[in-house]
Amino acid sequence: MFDAANLSNTAEGTVINFVNKFVNFVKFNRYKMMMTSTTRNIKAKYLWGFACLFLSAGICLAFSLTGNDDFDLAKQEILLRKIGHEILLHSGDSTSRVLPVSRTGEREYQIKFENEFTFQPDSLVKIVRRSLAKDALADNYIVNVLNCTGKGVIFGYAIFKDEHDNVIPCSGRKQPKSCYMVNIKFQSSGITPIQKGYLIGGLPLLAFIGLIVVRSVNGRKITIAPIGTSHHVEIGNTMFDPAKRQIIIAGIVTELTAKENKLLLILASPPNVTIERSRLQKEIWEDEGVIVGRSLDVFVSKLRKKLERDITVQLVNIHGKGYILKIVSA
Repeated sequence: MFDAANLSNTAEGTVINFVNKFVNFVKFNRYKMMMTSTTRNIKAKYLWGFACLFLSAGICLAFSLTGNDDFDLAKQEILLRKIGHEILLHSGDSTSRVLPVSRTGEREYQIKFENEFTFQPDSLVKIVRRSLAKDALADNYIVNVLNCTGKGVIFGYAIFKDEHDNVIPCSGRKQPKSCYMVNIKFQSSGITPIQKGYLIGGLPLLAFIGLIVVRSVNGRKITIAPIGTSHHVEIGNTMFDPAKRQIIIAGIVTELTAKENKLLLILASPPNVTIERSRLQKEIWEDEGVIVGRSLDVFVSKLRKKLERDITVQLVNIHGKGYILKIVSA
């Protein structure tokens, strides 16, 4: 059977992915890529064809962005109540109530309980993950358990679509019986209803700009990088390839996670300069809301371990300020 809702979600996801990739591309240009290039003549008629194709796809995708957000968010609130119910059951409480779920911010919710309870961090992680498994909007989220005064995070963790980026500290430590609240922050989908309106309204402007670009390149030569060209950044004796998320030390290739890649890119642009913690947290986690306490330190520790083969590179903690990537003589 034809499912219009699924088609709409797919189209919206395509637009969101396109926007996210464009943003990442802009951020990636913080360093200069040396490109060995060849020149090819591109005829204006082909560019015009591509522009028309892109514009047509943009129109179709923009008008397919329907008002399913409210339904999905309502479904999400029901899942949150289910999470609260299972937390109480796991603590041995089958009678007290889960209080109404409250929205505390953009895609951020708080689950409150009638009575005190105890919980096992590992079990909490499994309960939340199992309950949100079928939620298309819950690929990336952060969970914080607070005491009822709201002044301290008792336990917190972060789950991402790329499981290598997950941060789950302090697991295995059973928490005493007390009054707790559970905050869950979901990553923003990237396009709000207002932004959807701008997207649709801006299509004529996009077409106009496309026409100007096509006319401006008519008869000119465009530089294109040959397929397979690799772009490395030298850091001491380490070759860093941000595009492939790899470092090469003494011929040994080590893969980096997305966040490790971002972290090294910022610290190496340029090296030997202290980068403040606040800047690293903002640029690496800026789209993911609340940051779990020591998540930055965890990723720095992982990156430091991967760089330890290169004795000319030192990732140093500057107490109270941030971090510096030092390049020293061998």
